[in-house]
Parts: sequence; C-alpha cells; structure tokens
Amino acid sequence: MKAMILAAGKGERMRPLTLTTPKPLVRAGGVPLIEYHLRALAAAGFSEIVINHAWLGQQIEDYLGDGSRYGVSIQYSAEGEPLETGGGIFRALPLLGDDAFLVVNGDIWTDYDFSVLHQPINGLAHLVLASNPAHHPAGDFSLNGVQVRDGQPNEPTLTYSGIAVLHPQLFDGCADGAFKLAPLLRKAMAEGQVTGEQLKGHWVDVGTHERLAEAETLIEASR
Repeated sequence: MKAMILAAGKGERMRPLTLTTPKPLVRAGGVPLIEYHLRALAAAGFSEIVINHAWLGQQIEDYLGDGSRYGVSIQYSAEGEPLETGGGIFRALPLLGDDAFLVVNGDIWTDYDFSVLHQPINGLAHLVLASNPAHHPAGDFSLNGVQVRDGQPNEPTLTYSGIAVLHPQLFDGCADGAFKLAPLLRKAMAEGQVTGEQLKGHWVDVGTHERLAEAETLIEASR
C-alpha cells in the first residue's frame, strides 16, 4: 500500500514561523513534523510515499530528497497553488495507483501505529477519528460500530484526525482543480461506504503556536 502525506498548506496561523518555512518542516522537539511521519510510515511497512506541496514546496524536496535516508521512496506532486485536500489528492492519483492508499495530514503529530491500516478496506474510505480537542469541541462525524456517519443530533461525535485510507474510486467524477475532501466523504457515508476507528494514543493538530507547544510536551514526555 502506498501512502500520501499532505504538505501543501501555508500554515498562516503559525506565522512568523511559516513565512520562510513550509509548515511540515516546522520543528517539534527539534525534528520537522513531516519527518515523524516518514519514520513512522517506514516502521509500519510503507515504502512508497507521495508528498504534495505548494507553499515553499521546494524546501520540502530539498530537505527530504528521494527518501532513501528514511528507508522509503518519495515522489512529489507539486501543485504551484494549493488545491485543498480533495484537489491535492486527486492531482496525485496517477502516482498513487489503482488500489487504496493511506493519507495523513503533514501538520499533525501523533504516535498512532500506522501498521494497523496496512490492510484492505471495505468501502471507499476508512477514517481514523480522535477524541474532540478543545479547539474543535463539536467534532466532525459519528462512529457507530465500524460505520462512520455524518454527525447526527444527540449522537456523540469524534474529530477526523487527518489519517485515513482512501480508495481512488472515492474521486470518481471529480475534475482537476481545488476542492475539499469532506463533501466526498459525506456522500460516501450516506451510501454506507465509510468505516472508521477511534485513534488510540496521542494526537495533536498542530495548527497554532500553542498546539505546537502541546506536541513538544508530548514528544519530550515520550523520550
């Protein structure tokens, strides 16, 4: 199974750090966020990685190279201008092949074990959902057994962690350009084509300086 790391965001809430450094290369505990993913993916048996980029993307290529020092092979999908999550993945589909692939946001930190996703999925998507963080108390979706549903009234919700396995058929009918992933997932949920699990372990959506400090605290505690 191939894996894709989403690394095209500008990280505007992380300024001034991200004025000169792409967000996935922002360091937490002395290590760029994206490097934690590469090492974890390699340890979990993923050897072929696709990384998309836009803002300051050449820095990402210069730093990571072909991936050989991490024990993986990296291909890059350069966007020029951001295509949002859905559009970025769609643009990279020719590099990802015809089978389901893992996707992970480049701006999260987690100690989640990616190896549990190295297996076929039933349907069009399998989402890893986290407990709702303080900055997103309403959550995103409901988990009913292994089925993921759009948040229903009076149902407990969880937050999409930015980790998923997606099948290329999820993007059938899409066209090149900027578009969001969530509407595709909600359509598939309505058709009963999305499974999920609750993340076990630590997870931080590193979207602000405060959450970067939170990730660093967890990293230091794990060393």
